[in-house]
Amino acid sequence: MLKQIEGSRAVAEAVALSRPEVICAYPISPQTHIVEALSTLVKSGQLAPCEFINVESEFAAMSVAIGASATGARSYTATASQGLLFMVEAIYNASGLGLPIVMTVANRAIGAPINIWNDHSDSMSQRDSGWIQLYAESNQEAVDMHIQAFRLAEELSVPVMVCMDGFILTHAVEQVDVPSQEQVDAFLPPFEPRQVLDPDDPVSIGAMVGPEAFMEVRYLAHVTQMQALDLIPEISRTFEGAFGRASGGLVRSYRTEDAETIVVALGSLLGTVKDTVDELRAEGERVGALGITTFRPWPSEEVRRALRGAKRILVVEKALAVGIGGVVSLDVRVALSGIDQAVHTVIAGLGGRPITTTSLHRLLRSAVAGELPETTFLDLDRGLVERELARRGAKRKSGPHAENLLRDLGAVAVGPV
Repeated sequence: MLKQIEGSRAVAEAVALSRPEVICAYPISPQTHIVEALSTLVKSGQLAPCEFINVESEFAAMSVAIGASATGARSYTATASQGLLFMVEAIYNASGLGLPIVMTVANRAIGAPINIWNDHSDSMSQRDSGWIQLYAESNQEAVDMHIQAFRLAEELSVPVMVCMDGFILTHAVEQVDVPSQEQVDAFLPPFEPRQVLDPDDPVSIGAMVGPEAFMEVRYLAHVTQMQALDLIPEISRTFEGAFGRASGGLVRSYRTEDAETIVVALGSLLGTVKDTVDELRAEGERVGALGITTFRPWPSEEVRRALRGAKRILVVEKALAVGIGGVVSLDVRVALSGIDQAVHTVIAGLGGRPITTTSLHRLLRSAVAGELPETTFLDLDRGLVERELARRGAKRKSGPHAENLLRDLGAVAVGPV
Protein backbone atom coordinates (compact mmCIF):
# COMPACT_ATOMS: atom_id res chain seq x y z
CA MET A 1 0.00 0.00 0.00
CA LEU A 2 1.34 3.43 -0.96
CA LYS A 3 1.63 5.77 2.01
CA GLN A 4 2.96 9.25 2.62
CA ILE A 5 4.93 8.34 5.71
CA GLU A 6 7.97 9.20 7.80
CA GLY A 7 10.93 6.92 7.18
CA SER A 8 11.14 5.80 10.80
CA ARG A 9 7.46 4.90 10.89
CA ALA A 10 7.75 3.01 7.60
CA VAL A 11 10.66 0.97 8.97
CA ALA A 12 8.70 0.27 12.16
CA GLU A 13 5.82 -1.05 10.07
CA ALA A 14 8.19 -3.23 8.02
CA VAL A 15 9.71 -4.66 11.19
CA ALA A 16 6.26 -5.32 12.63
CA LEU A 17 5.20 -7.10 9.43
CA SER A 18 8.23 -9.37 9.93
CA ARG A 19 6.63 -10.65 13.17
CA PRO A 20 9.41 -10.11 15.73
CA GLU A 21 8.79 -11.81 19.06
CA VAL A 22 11.12 -9.67 21.17
CA ILE A 23 11.95 -5.98 20.66
CA CYS A 24 14.37 -4.24 23.02
CA ALA A 25 15.78 -0.78 22.61
CA TYR A 26 16.99 2.34 24.37
CA PRO A 27 16.08 5.70 22.83
CA ILE A 28 18.72 7.78 21.08
CA SER A 29 18.27 10.24 18.24
CA PRO A 30 17.70 9.72 15.37
CA GLN A 31 16.37 6.15 15.78
CA THR A 32 13.87 6.86 18.59
CA HIS A 33 10.82 7.20 16.34
CA ILE A 34 11.31 3.63 15.10
CA VAL A 35 11.09 1.97 18.50
CA GLU A 36 8.44 4.42 19.72
CA ALA A 37 6.21 3.32 16.86
CA LEU A 38 6.94 -0.36 17.54
CA SER A 39 6.16 0.05 21.26
CA THR A 40 2.80 1.56 20.33
CA LEU A 41 2.03 -1.36 18.02
CA VAL A 42 2.91 -3.85 20.76
CA LYS A 43 0.93 -2.02 23.45
CA SER A 44 -2.15 -1.74 21.23
CA GLY A 45 -2.05 -5.44 20.42
CA GLN A 46 -1.53 -4.86 16.70
CA LEU A 47 1.85 -6.57 16.97
CA ALA A 48 1.31 -9.82 18.85
CA PRO A 49 2.65 -12.06 20.15
CA CYS A 50 5.59 -9.77 20.85
CA GLU A 51 7.29 -8.56 24.02
CA PHE A 52 8.65 -5.02 24.05
CA ILE A 53 11.31 -4.79 26.73
CA ASN A 54 12.30 -1.42 28.14
CA VAL A 55 15.98 -1.48 29.08
CA GLU A 56 18.32 0.90 30.89
CA SER A 57 20.97 1.22 28.18
CA GLU A 58 22.02 0.20 24.70
CA PHE A 59 24.35 -2.41 26.15
CA ALA A 60 21.33 -3.93 27.89
CA ALA A 61 19.31 -3.75 24.66
CA MET A 62 21.80 -5.88 22.74
CA SER A 63 22.24 -8.21 25.72
CA VAL A 64 18.49 -8.81 25.86
CA ALA A 65 18.44 -9.40 22.09
CA ILE A 66 21.20 -11.99 22.52
CA GLY A 67 19.31 -13.82 25.23
CA ALA A 68 16.03 -13.72 23.32
CA SER A 69 17.61 -14.92 20.09
CA ALA A 70 19.40 -17.76 21.90
CA THR A 71 16.04 -19.05 23.13
CA GLY A 72 14.64 -19.08 19.60
CA ALA A 73 12.79 -15.76 19.47
CA ARG A 74 12.93 -13.51 16.40
CA SER A 75 14.69 -10.48 17.88
CA TYR A 76 15.11 -6.85 16.86
CA THR A 77 16.65 -3.65 18.18
CA ALA A 78 17.78 -0.24 16.89
CA THR A 79 20.38 2.33 17.83
CA ALA A 80 22.72 5.06 16.58
CA SER A 81 26.06 6.75 17.24
CA GLN A 82 27.17 6.61 20.90
CA GLY A 83 24.47 4.02 21.53
CA LEU A 84 26.10 1.68 19.02
CA LEU A 85 29.46 2.18 20.73
CA PHE A 86 27.91 1.42 24.12
CA MET A 87 26.77 -1.93 22.66
CA VAL A 88 30.15 -2.93 21.24
CA GLU A 89 31.04 -5.78 23.60
CA ALA A 90 27.61 -7.32 23.10
CA ILE A 91 27.72 -6.66 19.34
CA TYR A 92 30.80 -8.85 19.04
CA ASN A 93 29.12 -11.46 21.23
CA ALA A 94 26.03 -11.55 19.00
CA SER A 95 28.07 -12.25 15.89
CA GLY A 96 30.51 -14.57 17.63
CA LEU A 97 27.60 -16.66 18.87
CA GLY A 98 25.99 -16.69 15.41
CA LEU A 99 22.67 -15.20 16.53
CA PRO A 100 20.33 -13.88 13.78
CA ILE A 101 19.45 -10.52 15.32
CA VAL A 102 18.33 -7.66 13.05
CA MET A 103 19.25 -4.12 14.08
CA THR A 104 18.57 -0.75 12.51
CA VAL A 105 21.43 1.74 12.72
CA ALA A 106 20.16 5.26 12.09
CA ASN A 107 23.56 6.60 11.10
CA ARG A 108 24.82 9.53 13.16
CA ALA A 109 28.22 11.07 13.82
CA ILE A 110 30.27 9.93 16.81
CA GLY A 111 31.49 12.48 19.37
CA ALA A 112 33.46 14.17 20.68
CA PRO A 113 32.64 16.89 19.91
CA ILE A 114 28.94 16.16 20.33
CA ASN A 115 27.10 16.06 17.02
CA ILE A 116 23.66 14.57 16.39
CA TRP A 117 23.67 14.82 12.60
CA ASN A 118 24.34 12.22 9.96
CA ASP A 119 27.48 10.56 8.80
CA HIS A 120 28.62 6.91 8.71
CA SER A 121 31.19 6.98 11.51
CA ASP A 122 29.11 4.77 13.81
CA SER A 123 28.44 1.74 11.62
CA MET A 124 31.84 2.00 9.91
CA SER A 125 33.46 1.62 13.32
CA GLN A 126 31.85 -1.84 13.52
CA ARG A 127 32.82 -3.03 10.04
CA ASP A 128 34.96 -5.84 11.47
CA SER A 129 32.50 -6.96 14.15
CA GLY A 130 31.12 -9.89 12.15
CA TRP A 131 27.73 -8.31 11.41
CA ILE A 132 26.42 -8.09 7.85
CA GLN A 133 25.99 -4.41 6.96
CA LEU A 134 23.41 -3.22 4.43
CA TYR A 135 23.05 0.46 3.44
CA ALA A 136 19.73 1.93 2.25
CA GLU A 137 19.62 4.62 -0.41
CA SER A 138 15.98 5.56 0.21
CA ASN A 139 13.18 4.94 2.67
CA GLN A 140 11.63 2.46 0.24
CA GLU A 141 14.85 0.52 0.23
CA ALA A 142 15.08 0.73 4.03
CA VAL A 143 11.63 -0.86 4.29
CA ASP A 144 12.50 -3.60 1.81
CA MET A 145 15.91 -4.31 3.33
CA HIS A 146 14.51 -4.93 6.80
CA ILE A 147 12.19 -7.62 5.48
CA GLN A 148 15.06 -9.18 3.55
CA ALA A 149 17.38 -8.84 6.57
CA PHE A 150 15.31 -11.17 8.73
CA ARG A 151 15.35 -13.82 6.01
CA LEU A 152 19.09 -13.40 5.47
CA ALA A 153 19.95 -13.42 9.18
CA GLU A 154 17.90 -16.51 9.91
CA GLU A 155 19.06 -18.51 6.90
CA LEU A 156 22.74 -18.04 7.80
CA SER A 157 22.34 -17.58 11.57
CA VAL A 158 24.25 -14.30 11.54
CA PRO A 159 23.26 -10.79 12.77
CA VAL A 160 22.44 -8.05 10.26
CA MET A 161 22.63 -4.26 10.52
CA VAL A 162 20.39 -2.25 8.22
CA CYS A 163 21.93 1.22 8.05
CA MET A 164 19.83 4.24 7.08
CA ASP A 165 20.96 7.84 7.19
CA GLY A 166 19.81 9.59 10.34
CA PHE A 167 17.40 12.51 9.83
CA ILE A 168 17.98 12.47 6.06
CA LEU A 169 15.94 9.25 5.81
CA THR A 170 14.61 8.56 9.31
CA HIS A 171 12.74 11.86 9.56
CA ALA A 172 11.89 12.40 5.89
CA VAL A 173 8.24 12.06 4.93
CA GLU A 174 7.79 10.61 1.45
CA GLN A 175 5.81 8.06 -0.50
CA VAL A 176 6.65 4.49 0.45
CA ASP A 177 5.02 1.24 -0.64
CA VAL A 178 4.47 -0.66 2.62
CA PRO A 179 3.62 -4.30 1.80
CA SER A 180 0.75 -6.27 3.25
CA GLN A 181 1.05 -8.84 6.01
CA GLU A 182 0.15 -11.56 3.53
CA GLN A 183 3.01 -10.55 1.20
CA VAL A 184 5.57 -10.56 3.99
CA ASP A 185 4.33 -13.86 5.42
CA ALA A 186 4.68 -15.46 1.99
CA PHE A 187 8.26 -14.14 1.67
CA LEU A 188 9.54 -14.58 5.24
CA PRO A 189 9.06 -18.07 6.72
CA PRO A 190 8.59 -18.61 10.46
CA PHE A 191 11.85 -18.52 12.41
CA GLU A 192 13.51 -21.93 12.72
CA PRO A 193 16.74 -21.35 14.66
CA ARG A 194 19.88 -23.29 13.78
CA GLN A 195 20.82 -23.26 17.46
CA VAL A 196 18.57 -22.83 20.49
CA LEU A 197 18.70 -23.18 24.24
CA ASP A 198 16.36 -26.06 25.12
CA PRO A 199 16.20 -27.73 28.57
CA ASP A 200 15.26 -30.99 26.87
CA ASP A 201 18.36 -30.88 24.66
CA PRO A 202 21.00 -28.96 26.64
CA VAL A 203 23.93 -27.28 24.85
CA SER A 204 26.29 -24.42 25.65
CA ILE A 205 25.96 -21.29 23.53
CA GLY A 206 29.08 -19.27 24.27
CA ALA A 207 31.38 -21.99 25.53
CA MET A 208 34.97 -21.18 26.45
CA VAL A 209 37.24 -21.89 23.47
CA GLY A 210 41.03 -22.00 23.74
CA PRO A 211 43.80 -21.80 21.14
CA GLU A 212 43.06 -25.31 19.92
CA ALA A 213 39.82 -24.21 18.15
CA PHE A 214 39.42 -20.41 18.36
CA MET A 215 40.89 -19.78 14.92
CA GLU A 216 38.57 -22.37 13.40
CA VAL A 217 35.53 -20.75 15.04
CA ARG A 218 36.53 -17.36 13.63
CA TYR A 219 37.19 -18.90 10.23
CA LEU A 220 33.68 -20.36 10.20
CA ALA A 221 32.31 -16.87 10.88
CA HIS A 222 34.26 -15.66 7.85
CA VAL A 223 32.91 -18.54 5.73
CA THR A 224 29.36 -17.59 6.73
CA GLN A 225 29.93 -13.99 5.64
CA MET A 226 31.28 -15.18 2.31
CA GLN A 227 28.18 -17.36 1.86
CA ALA A 228 26.13 -14.19 2.22
CA LEU A 229 27.67 -12.89 -1.02
CA ASP A 230 25.69 -15.60 -2.85
CA LEU A 231 22.58 -15.47 -0.67
CA ILE A 232 22.02 -11.69 -0.67
CA PRO A 233 21.51 -11.47 -4.48
CA GLU A 234 19.31 -14.57 -4.37
CA ILE A 235 17.09 -13.05 -1.67
CA SER A 236 16.99 -9.77 -3.59
CA ARG A 237 15.83 -11.54 -6.77
CA THR A 238 13.18 -13.46 -4.84
CA PHE A 239 12.01 -10.22 -3.25
CA GLU A 240 11.75 -8.53 -6.65
CA GLY A 241 9.69 -11.42 -7.98
CA ALA A 242 7.33 -11.28 -5.02
CA PHE A 243 7.01 -7.51 -4.55
CA GLY A 244 7.62 -6.23 -8.08
CA ARG A 245 10.58 -3.94 -7.38
CA ALA A 246 14.34 -4.32 -7.26
CA SER A 247 15.79 -3.67 -3.83
CA GLY A 248 18.86 -4.69 -1.90
CA GLY A 249 21.55 -6.82 -3.51
CA LEU A 250 25.29 -6.25 -3.36
CA VAL A 251 25.98 -3.24 -5.58
CA ARG A 252 24.00 -1.12 -8.00
CA SER A 253 25.49 0.50 -11.08
CA TYR A 254 24.16 3.72 -12.57
CA ARG A 255 25.21 4.77 -16.08
CA THR A 256 28.59 3.05 -15.75
CA GLU A 257 28.68 1.17 -19.08
CA ASP A 258 30.95 3.66 -20.89
CA ALA A 259 31.91 5.81 -17.91
CA GLU A 260 35.46 7.09 -17.67
CA THR A 261 34.82 8.49 -14.18
CA ILE A 262 32.78 6.58 -11.60
CA VAL A 263 31.69 7.82 -8.19
CA VAL A 264 31.35 5.16 -5.47
CA ALA A 265 29.08 5.94 -2.52
CA LEU A 266 26.75 4.46 0.10
CA GLY A 267 23.36 5.48 1.48
CA SER A 268 21.18 8.45 0.67
CA LEU A 269 24.09 10.37 -0.88
CA LEU A 270 23.57 8.24 -3.98
CA GLY A 271 20.49 10.27 -4.91
CA THR A 272 22.53 13.47 -5.12
CA VAL A 273 25.32 11.65 -6.93
CA LYS A 274 22.90 10.31 -9.56
CA ASP A 275 21.46 13.80 -10.13
CA THR A 276 24.97 15.11 -10.67
CA VAL A 277 25.79 12.25 -13.04
CA ASP A 278 22.68 13.06 -15.11
CA GLU A 279 23.59 16.74 -15.31
CA LEU A 280 27.17 16.02 -16.38
CA ARG A 281 26.03 13.39 -18.88
CA ALA A 282 23.84 16.08 -20.46
CA GLU A 283 27.03 18.15 -20.88
CA GLY A 284 28.82 15.26 -22.57
CA GLU A 285 30.89 13.98 -19.64
CA ARG A 286 31.16 10.19 -19.40
CA VAL A 287 30.48 9.73 -15.70
CA GLY A 288 28.61 7.11 -13.68
CA ALA A 289 27.94 5.93 -10.14
CA LEU A 290 28.27 2.73 -8.19
CA GLY A 291 26.18 2.29 -5.07
CA ILE A 292 27.46 -0.11 -2.42
CA THR A 293 24.42 -1.74 -0.86
CA THR A 294 26.26 -4.52 0.96
CA PHE A 295 29.37 -3.21 2.71
CA ARG A 296 29.96 -6.31 4.82
CA PRO A 297 30.67 -8.83 3.49
CA TRP A 298 32.63 -6.78 0.97
CA PRO A 299 31.52 -7.66 -2.61
CA SER A 300 35.01 -7.48 -4.09
CA GLU A 301 34.28 -9.26 -7.38
CA GLU A 302 31.17 -7.19 -8.11
CA VAL A 303 33.01 -3.95 -7.34
CA ARG A 304 35.93 -4.98 -9.55
CA ARG A 305 33.61 -5.90 -12.41
CA ALA A 306 31.70 -2.62 -12.18
CA LEU A 307 34.78 -0.38 -12.00
CA ARG A 308 37.38 -2.06 -14.18
CA GLY A 309 36.58 -0.02 -17.31
CA ALA A 310 36.88 3.40 -15.66
CA LYS A 311 39.93 5.64 -15.89
CA ARG A 312 39.35 7.18 -12.49
CA ILE A 313 37.27 6.34 -9.42
CA LEU A 314 36.11 8.75 -6.73
CA VAL A 315 35.04 7.11 -3.47
CA VAL A 316 32.87 9.64 -1.65
CA GLU A 317 32.48 8.51 1.94
CA LYS A 318 30.88 9.94 5.05
CA ALA A 319 33.42 8.61 7.54
CA LEU A 320 37.06 9.30 8.31
CA ALA A 321 39.70 6.78 9.41
CA VAL A 322 41.83 9.24 11.36
CA GLY A 323 45.48 8.79 10.48
CA ILE A 324 44.94 7.26 7.04
CA GLY A 325 41.85 8.79 5.41
CA GLY A 326 39.17 6.71 3.76
CA VAL A 327 37.42 3.55 4.93
CA VAL A 328 35.48 2.37 1.88
CA SER A 329 38.24 3.49 -0.49
CA LEU A 330 40.67 1.04 1.11
CA ASP A 331 38.30 -1.80 0.25
CA VAL A 332 37.85 -0.44 -3.27
CA ARG A 333 41.61 -0.48 -3.75
CA VAL A 334 41.72 -4.10 -2.58
CA ALA A 335 39.00 -4.99 -5.09
CA LEU A 336 41.02 -3.33 -7.87
CA SER A 337 44.34 -4.92 -6.93
CA GLY A 338 46.44 -5.46 -10.04
CA ILE A 339 44.45 -2.97 -12.16
CA ASP A 340 46.13 0.35 -12.94
CA GLN A 341 43.39 2.80 -12.00
CA ALA A 342 43.40 6.07 -10.11
CA VAL A 343 41.31 5.79 -6.92
CA HIS A 344 40.59 9.06 -5.11
CA THR A 345 39.30 9.25 -1.54
CA VAL A 346 36.77 12.01 -0.92
CA ILE A 347 35.79 12.61 2.71
CA ALA A 348 32.47 14.44 2.73
CA GLY A 349 29.42 15.22 4.81
CA LEU A 350 30.98 14.66 8.23
CA GLY A 351 28.70 15.70 11.06
CA GLY A 352 25.83 16.34 8.68
CA ARG A 353 27.51 18.90 6.40
CA PRO A 354 25.44 19.12 3.19
CA ILE A 355 26.87 17.48 0.07
CA THR A 356 25.54 19.53 -2.82
CA THR A 357 25.42 18.96 -6.55
CA THR A 358 27.47 22.17 -6.91
CA SER A 359 30.28 20.67 -4.81
CA LEU A 360 30.06 17.35 -6.65
CA HIS A 361 30.19 19.14 -10.03
CA ARG A 362 33.37 20.93 -8.96
CA LEU A 363 34.83 17.70 -7.60
CA LEU A 364 34.17 15.71 -10.76
CA ARG A 365 35.51 18.44 -13.04
CA SER A 366 38.73 18.52 -11.01
CA ALA A 367 39.00 14.75 -11.35
CA VAL A 368 38.47 14.82 -15.12
CA ALA A 369 41.08 17.56 -15.44
CA GLY A 370 43.58 15.46 -13.49
CA GLU A 371 43.73 18.03 -10.68
CA LEU A 372 42.25 15.98 -7.84
CA PRO A 373 44.65 14.81 -5.09
CA GLU A 374 44.52 11.26 -3.78
CA THR A 375 42.59 12.41 -0.68
CA THR A 376 40.16 15.33 -0.64
CA PHE A 377 38.12 16.80 2.21
CA LEU A 378 35.11 18.17 0.34
CA ASP A 379 34.19 21.77 1.25
CA LEU A 380 36.74 21.90 4.07
CA ASP A 381 37.10 25.46 5.43
CA ARG A 382 40.88 25.68 5.17
CA GLY A 383 41.00 29.24 6.51
CA LEU A 384 39.28 28.10 9.68
CA VAL A 385 41.68 25.16 10.05
CA GLU A 386 44.78 27.27 9.38
CA ARG A 387 43.78 29.82 12.03
CA GLU A 388 43.46 27.05 14.60
CA LEU A 389 46.77 25.47 13.58
CA ALA A 390 48.46 28.87 13.90
CA ARG A 391 46.88 29.34 17.34
CA ARG A 392 48.11 25.91 18.39
CA GLY A 393 51.62 26.65 17.16
CA ALA A 394 51.76 30.05 18.90
CA LYS A 395 51.12 28.84 22.44
CA ARG A 396 50.88 25.53 24.25
CA LYS A 397 47.70 26.38 26.17
CA SER A 398 45.68 26.97 23.03
CA GLY A 399 42.40 25.49 24.27
CA PRO A 400 39.99 22.93 22.78
CA HIS A 401 39.71 22.94 18.99
CA ALA A 402 35.93 22.66 18.97
CA GLU A 403 35.29 25.75 21.06
CA ASN A 404 37.99 27.75 19.29
CA LEU A 405 36.45 27.01 15.88
CA LEU A 406 32.97 27.90 17.09
CA ARG A 407 34.25 31.23 18.44
CA ASP A 408 35.95 31.96 15.14
CA LEU A 409 32.65 31.28 13.39
CA GLY A 410 30.67 33.35 15.89
CA ALA A 411 28.69 30.28 16.93
CA VAL A 412 27.67 29.18 20.42
CA ALA A 413 28.95 25.95 21.98
CA VAL A 414 26.22 23.65 23.32
CA GLY A 415 26.30 20.81 25.81
CA PRO A 416 25.52 17.12 25.30
CA VAL A 417 22.31 16.13 23.52
